[in-house]
Amino acid sequence: MPSSFLTLRDALQVKSVDQDGNLRPVEALDNDSIRPTRAKERTWTSVTYMFFWFSATANVSNLYAASTGMTMGLTMWESIACAFGGQFLAGCLMAFNGRAGAVYRIPFPVLCRASFGHWGALWPTFNRAVMSIVWNGVNTVQGAQCLYVLLHAIFPSIENIPDKMGAKSALTSAQMMCFLVYWLINCAFLVIPVPKMKSLVYVKVFVYYAGALAMVGWVVALANGSPEALRSSSTVRGEEKSWVICRFFFLGLASCATFISNAADLQRYTRKPSDVILGQIVSFPLSGLLVAVLGNIIAASSKSVFGELIWNPLVFLDKLMAGERYTSGNRAACAFIALAFTYSTVFSAIFENSIPAGNDIAALWPRYLTVKRGFFICAVLSYAICPWYLLATASVFVNFLSSYQIFLSAITGILLCDYYVLRRGYLDIPSLYTANPDGIYRFYRGFNLRAFGAYVIAVAPNVYGFLHQMGVKAPTGIDRFYFVAYPVGLLIAFAIFFLACLLWAPKGIELSTEWREPKDYWDEYDPDREVVIQSVEVPEVVEIVHE
Repeated sequence: MPSSFLTLRDALQVKSVDQDGNLRPVEALDNDSIRPTRAKERTWTSVTYMFFWFSATANVSNLYAASTGMTMGLTMWESIACAFGGQFLAGCLMAFNGRAGAVYRIPFPVLCRASFGHWGALWPTFNRAVMSIVWNGVNTVQGAQCLYVLLHAIFPSIENIPDKMGAKSALTSAQMMCFLVYWLINCAFLVIPVPKMKSLVYVKVFVYYAGALAMVGWVVALANGSPEALRSSSTVRGEEKSWVICRFFFLGLASCATFISNAADLQRYTRKPSDVILGQIVSFPLSGLLVAVLGNIIAASSKSVFGELIWNPLVFLDKLMAGERYTSGNRAACAFIALAFTYSTVFSAIFENSIPAGNDIAALWPRYLTVKRGFFICAVLSYAICPWYLLATASVFVNFLSSYQIFLSAITGILLCDYYVLRRGYLDIPSLYTANPDGIYRFYRGFNLRAFGAYVIAVAPNVYGFLHQMGVKAPTGIDRFYFVAYPVGLLIAFAIFFLACLLWAPKGIELSTEWREPKDYWDEYDPDREVVIQSVEVPEVVEIVHE
């Protein structure tokens, strides 16, 4: 083998250290990036998580999603209620599914190994990575639109650039240039370590809501203080309306599918497991409710101002500078609002997409990939998938939101069953990082066939509906059944996996009523572990080590 190749290989290999700071052997399933979070990096408190969810939901895509119900005939308040109900369920599921991350400080890809096997976990990890990459591309499109409005307010000639993108694209040629600039800005912020982003979370909350509230006040004033759409009745009736409400209620849940699955990635930074509860169950749905109200008021005002419902607030913002409206006052207002949205979109992309994708990509090839390298791979791939075709119309965006849920719901159902019912909160963490043939997570050559069987059975009932979302003709019943695809997939996966493990029990599964979760877990390579162990009494040392 040429020496130059060996040199390159050694340079690319991930360097990992032990608790004493010495280099340790690089493993196929292990590196420092996906090890349990070390004590010095467990800095997120309950206040951080409360602010985090107000920050995470503070993005333009949630303004989009909140107002799409109005385009399907619901009133503003019905659309808001559907979004809130679905997001409340999502917050509860996040609290449950992220528990293992909060207790053991492990990311989602490592948690999957307990259910799917060492090598089997690569599939749900890859599946979720794809979704995170797509969502990162969507957020980048929105960031480009925000940046375009900002530049349009400063340089009027930008709107004169000939458009070569076509009607199927959400971006014009001028906005595509903004896409590249925004993408480079996003990449620049990826070098900041995640535990040090707390202050950026707080700043983002202030900046986003300042911009959103300013826009609401402005457009309501343009609508003479009382937009007609706020008082308008629903345009759908009877059974049709019931199904539309059902669709958007569960769409509020399905749109949070990545949040639910990647809950462990975010909760691993907590000081103690209880710090995340209020943030997940209270702050998340409340923040979603606030954004839904703002998004729907903006959309409702557009009908009074322009005579048509504009579901995209960025298109609305740019139209406020069209023709005779291109005044210095309007330009200044649009510039400041667009700047606030641009800043908030950068960190939405990082927290919601780059962090989960980085964890997933690092777990796919730990010997050569770290979480930070995963960040940049995600950034490159999110550009390559041409995400500007996903946001061209409201119907395309709604189909996108609902299409990927069937895969993530099945994974979530399996993880919940495994952690709470089968293992009763106990995970053998060292065994998750080695492919030892005698390990309890080895299953059949590294694959847990029970989990894959449950996954396939849970996905199967929703495949026809999924194909219908992609353009295949299907009966009305299939279309409506797909509205409840997320809870159906989750519950079927949960039940089938439990039944399979009950009839064909794998190693390490002992059904018990005793809750086996440790009071405190310390990673064997955490340098602070020895300090804490030496500071407590001997009986407590035994408890910590063996739990």
